Amino acid sequence: MTVKLRAHHLLCMLTYVGRGYTPAFTANYDTIIVRLGAGETIELVAGPDDVCAPLLGIGQPHCHNDSVVERDRLARLAVADLLVDIDLAKPFHLDQTTLMALRVAFSTGQIRPACAGCEWSELCDSVAQSGYAGASLAMTAC
Repeated sequence: MTVKLRAHHLLCMLTYVGRGYTPAFTANYDTIIVRLGAGETIELVAGPDDVCAPLLGIGQPHCHNDSVVERDRLARLAVADLLVDIDLAKPFHLDQTTLMALRVAFSTGQIRPACAGCEWSELCDSVAQSGYAGASLAMTAC
């Protein structure tokens, strides 16, 4: 199977520590992290993705907001500049080397323009500053 991710969620997964908007959102994200760690491919998509799924039936989810679409645009540009050997138009595998490159770039701010104004930035800063201690994503296959 393939995990469908919007571009800014590719950044979010780097610091995910089991916290989210709702218990259903968190449980779903936990499952996605396990799938990614087991080596499932990632397909970058525009708009709501597998992470957003639990929020889509609740009121007016922010998943469709212009600010989120812009966050995706900025994230896609940032990771494309970093992951030049990966064709982001096709499903790709995340391996340990790529995960570490993304985390280094995240820690240094290289791929953080998309994070401006995000309500989770402070938590992500803390996780990155700790060397990703407690971050859920670890690669077990690929």
